[in-house]
Amino acid sequence: MSSKWEPERAKIAVAWVGERIGVPLTTTGEMDDVHQLFKNGVYLAMLTNWVKPGSIEPKKYAKPPTMAFKQMELIGEFLAAIDASQGGLVKKAELFQTVDLYEAGNMVQVVITIEALGRALVTQGREGFGKAESKGQAHEWTEEQLREGQKIIGLQMGSNKGASQSGQNFGKTRAIMD
Repeated sequence: MSSKWEPERAKIAVAWVGERIGVPLTTTGEMDDVHQLFKNGVYLAMLTNWVKPGSIEPKKYAKPPTMAFKQMELIGEFLAAIDASQGGLVKKAELFQTVDLYEAGNMVQVVITIEALGRALVTQGREGFGKAESKGQAHEWTEEQLREGQKIIGLQMGSNKGASQSGQNFGKTRAIMD
């Protein structure tokens, strides 16, 4: 995991979270430092309420939780609020698992999730970071263009320009009978 870790990306993500929630967050960019900042879930809960006001009751994080299940609950609520399959902004593939953050098992994915949230917000025209996500490009083909495409035989369609496997023999041939 440490070979995939990029301190500069982590610094940008942490600073962005801090700016959104009104808390000056700074980090050395080291994995352990980012882990300690977000482990209790308080800053993520605050970010959740910035993204979707009223998603998490402020009394849940007014006093930083010390019990493990309360910390993981806040992390889980953040993930549920931004999960696109539940009406959020971030695709399932870009979300980290609660234990990835809580046990520092995959801090790279934590940064990826924050970046994905930033991109999704930029796409919506809000204060995110990174490049806006592509909305795709619609193509309109004429009937003539579609018919022309049917005349082309791709290599996946069976033509391999006369090459065959005849004559290939590696090792002993397969004996059908003993």
